[in-house]
Amino acid sequence: MPRAVVDVEDLLVRVKNGAEPELGEVAREVARLAQEGRLGEDDDEDGLLVPALLARLAGAGDAEARVSVMAALRRLAGCAGGGNKEKMASIEALSSIVRSLSRDVDERKEANALLLDLSDIPQVRQRIGRIKGSIVMLVTLRNAHESGTHHDDAEKLLHILSSNPQNVLLMAESGYFRPLIHHLNEGSDMNKILMATAISKMFLSEQMKSSLGEDGAVEPLVEMFKSGNFEAKQSALGALRNLSSSLRNAELLINSGITRQLLQLLFSVTSVLMTLREPASAILATIAQSDRILLHKDAAPQMLSLLNLSCPVIQLHLLRALNSICGHTNAKRARARIRQNGGMQLLLPFLTENNVDIKTAALNLMFHLSKDASAELAQQVKETHLEILVKVISSPASGSEKAAAVGVISNLPVTDKKITEFLTRTNLLPLLISLLEANITTSSTLQRMWLLEGIVGVLTRFTVPWDKKLQSLAVGHGVVPCLVKLLSEGSVNAKSKAATSLAQLSQNSVTLRKTKSARWLCVPPSAESYCIVHNYQCTIKSTFCLVKAGAVSPLVQILEGEEREADGAVLEALATLMQDEIWEHGGMAIEKASGVHALLRVAEAGGLSSQEKAIWILERIFRLEAHREQYGKIAQALLIDLAQKGDPLLKPIIGKILAHLQLLQTQSSYF
Repeated sequence: MPRAVVDVEDLLVRVKNGAEPELGEVAREVARLAQEGRLGEDDDEDGLLVPALLARLAGAGDAEARVSVMAALRRLAGCAGGGNKEKMASIEALSSIVRSLSRDVDERKEANALLLDLSDIPQVRQRIGRIKGSIVMLVTLRNAHESGTHHDDAEKLLHILSSNPQNVLLMAESGYFRPLIHHLNEGSDMNKILMATAISKMFLSEQMKSSLGEDGAVEPLVEMFKSGNFEAKQSALGALRNLSSSLRNAELLINSGITRQLLQLLFSVTSVLMTLREPASAILATIAQSDRILLHKDAAPQMLSLLNLSCPVIQLHLLRALNSICGHTNAKRARARIRQNGGMQLLLPFLTENNVDIKTAALNLMFHLSKDASAELAQQVKETHLEILVKVISSPASGSEKAAAVGVISNLPVTDKKITEFLTRTNLLPLLISLLEANITTSSTLQRMWLLEGIVGVLTRFTVPWDKKLQSLAVGHGVVPCLVKLLSEGSVNAKSKAATSLAQLSQNSVTLRKTKSARWLCVPPSAESYCIVHNYQCTIKSTFCLVKAGAVSPLVQILEGEEREADGAVLEALATLMQDEIWEHGGMAIEKASGVHALLRVAEAGGLSSQEKAIWILERIFRLEAHREQYGKIAQALLIDLAQKGDPLLKPIIGKILAHLQLLQTQSSYF
């Protein structure tokens, strides 16, 4: 039975002239006829129906009409002959279809399916990538999780388009890296170089860098560097440099064994490879941020030996790498090896370096190396070096340079009197206090934290208990209010050092009270200055009194916090109020600041030495009946538990407290 003749002219008129609701209706009719095989290219002898539908698609404002038009185009594209597909392959036609990828779910679905049907034409695969935003929209569709977006169709189309390297690069820029990694693994040598070069120049967020590493980009790039020609090595290093700032990628690189090859490249004297030394040193600087670099025990000494053989750019990268290595928490052996290889002597000439970045990096490295070798630093640092450090601190240098210089001085042994005398002559003390005052209340940054920690570390030198004149000088310059403020404002390290200085000052409060009380006073002291703890007219300047300084409450607050690193220094400061002659009133001052609860907290959760000191203070506090009555019931369960399960070293002093609380006889085996 012959098929019914379709009036193509009528369809054409209705497509061209119909309103949008009618356009949708006629488009659905076209789709149905094409699907039934009643409307093919032979029926549309003039080939005008597809161009007419494309024209209406470009201008249609109704989403439903556009969906129907694209469905009709899909059915016509499937007709035998391929002529209809060719008509849809123009840039203008494809642009209209691509625009629908950014619209609602049904329209995205239909546009994606139509493009997939057309993608068997080579020109279509080239042209889609050239349409602005097309790859981005397809990647967005692929990544979408909502139903009806046809994730699989988008991924299929992207896979087809990935045969074109330029499309692959566009996908990578949109955050879809799988095709790029495929080219890195299996592409031609030129394609591999193209992909690696693109990674080296691409702006990548941390998440994108991590994604590239997780998806397998690091391994083929390392292989390119190890076994490729010069151009391959160059492009691979550029890509790895961009990726290596991700800590996870840094670990992948170290695990790949690239560290040894990078160092070998730095030692190379082959002229053609010299240009690769800078990116190689930059990669070493970034991967050194991972503590896995410590597994390569020879890496740090080798970098150190290259310092004087390198240009400034490479020197800076090497210094940054060494800083990262020495800054790791478990890097004590690495620091020792660097010192054994003459690290300190090698760094001292950098103090006169004109390049501020190199000078700062060298200062920071000196600071790291001196953390566990302050005596060795003192032997090697001469007055000329100290003078340079003081000049850095007093100059309008950058905050990072000042922080580094202060950090080096803070690691010099406080017992070295010659260093102290020199630093006093250079008026470093008032300079540091001025810097401290200016930075305590500024916005919190890592650089500010290092600066404050360094300053307060140096101040422990000027508050040593065996030099009352030096203490008086520091107090006269206003050090105490700054130290007290740091108890609340500083990092836990700064709080600890501030507490140490306050403890050193407070150690002499009792003896200063005695020496000053015998003096004849022209003006009677005010009642406000009377200190119940020291039983004297205390002031900060005369007796370095913790109570008059307002330090007791902030010290107690540190013990109430979650960080335990400052406990030891804080307890040493509070213990100065519990000396034999003043313990009764000192205990009252601590109790008034809610110190009993804080001490019990340390006794429960602190380290052994902190537990021991806290319990020593508690024993003296519990000698007073008022304190036993108020806190005895709260304390007894914890103390009994500690006596039974805690360190045996604590048992005798806990026994004394339990005896005060009448829970234990003084003849007990605890003593």
